[in-house]
Amino acid sequence: MSRPTTLGALRDTGYRARSVKAEIRDNLLARLRAGETAFPGIVGFDETVLPQLESALLAGHDLVLLGERGQGKTRLMRTLGTLLDEWAPYVEGCEINDEPLAPVCSRCRRLAADAGDDLPVAWRHRDERYVEKLATPDTSVGDLVGDVDPVKVAEGRTLGDPETVHYGLLPRTNRGVFGINELPDLAERIQVAMFNVLEERDIQVRGYSLRLPVDVLLVASANPEDYTNRGRIITPLKDRFGAEIRTHYPERVEEEVALVAQEAALVADVPTHLIEVIARLTRGLRGSSSVDQRSGVSARFAIAAAEGVAASALRRSARTGEGIAVARVCDLPNVLPTLLGKVEFEMGEEGREPEVVAHLMRVAVAETFRDRLHGLDLSGFTELFAEGDTVETGELVTADELLRQVGTVPGLAKVLDRLGYSDDAPGGSAADWTDPPGPGQVAAAVELVLEGLHLTRRIDKTSVDGRAVYGA
Repeated sequence: MSRPTTLGALRDTGYRARSVKAEIRDNLLARLRAGETAFPGIVGFDETVLPQLESALLAGHDLVLLGERGQGKTRLMRTLGTLLDEWAPYVEGCEINDEPLAPVCSRCRRLAADAGDDLPVAWRHRDERYVEKLATPDTSVGDLVGDVDPVKVAEGRTLGDPETVHYGLLPRTNRGVFGINELPDLAERIQVAMFNVLEERDIQVRGYSLRLPVDVLLVASANPEDYTNRGRIITPLKDRFGAEIRTHYPERVEEEVALVAQEAALVADVPTHLIEVIARLTRGLRGSSSVDQRSGVSARFAIAAAEGVAASALRRSARTGEGIAVARVCDLPNVLPTLLGKVEFEMGEEGREPEVVAHLMRVAVAETFRDRLHGLDLSGFTELFAEGDTVETGELVTADELLRQVGTVPGLAKVLDRLGYSDDAPGGSAADWTDPPGPGQVAAAVELVLEGLHLTRRIDKTSVDGRAVYGA
């Protein structure tokens, strides 16, 4: 549909002006009534964070999202822009996107008085109405609110002229959503400059006699103050936010797996059971007394681990000539040391970090093994070693070589079914099965079984030079 380009044509459509918060409230209610997802791409918050967020938005509150790193605060902020109307009119050429029916800046009021119904109208997409600022210590009042524009003064305007003001990010987000990441990092004197925006809904610039109404939804993110120690949200500013919502990490393994599957850019096939191992490892770190829990363990740890494991499988494929790269349990140990920088350990654990992570990884593999394969008869695998035979695997051992050593194993088909390599298997999906599964998927399943049997003390294992020998 063609959009009106003048104020008169806009009026003829029946358009009515609404505040940003009313606009978001109406669109959120429409989605809730239709049973649609109001916050696409958000995992694990359905029963906790999202009901609080929806209530805050329906109440018209500015809000703070408080939580440890890697809990999806920024992603959640950015989804708020999807609740705006797809297109919104504004006075063409206006720096602060004035509402055509009720302009507030001196330039647009003068234009409206002169042009009447011929006032030119332009349109903004909702993607342009979400503005985000990372709070840094060098952020100034001019960056957020505005300052005198020396160029405009040099052009002949007087210092008292409101049109000599260079508007900051907040007024330029007028009739939109403004997100501030890491609010405590903002200097306290800069936070004071936001008082009027949150309460009186206007801005003041230096000594100007200027009270410019600003229509924004203000959303901020912050880490807990007791961890960051880089600053704090000053009490008067915190009081002006309508809601403080606490975020959290995924509460269930399934949610962690779904998050990794959604966010990770995988360069090779990573079976679902291996993503489960990574998810359980991440959760183990979050509950470990060796890790500084005030800092948390970001979801980015699990995402980077999955991407690293996929890269290890791709490296094996390139070096050995293996056909399709499929990740296996043996790819985990080489990736984990590169991720230690994402975890902050307690002071007493200095030097033991790799040992702590390696132990938790073994626990994660054992838990996944028991959860996925409980109740199965795995005697066919243990009998492989009854006569003293061994099976050798490692990061450069191909799937074909591993399967040649194992041969035909009774019960392998049931293991594959349990791991989702069939269309009717529990948890199976088109993303993680082939019919029949290829050598890479079969080798990944076999290696999980061998490692699980070792961790449950049913077979022996010796590791030498990056290779694992089961049955030795």
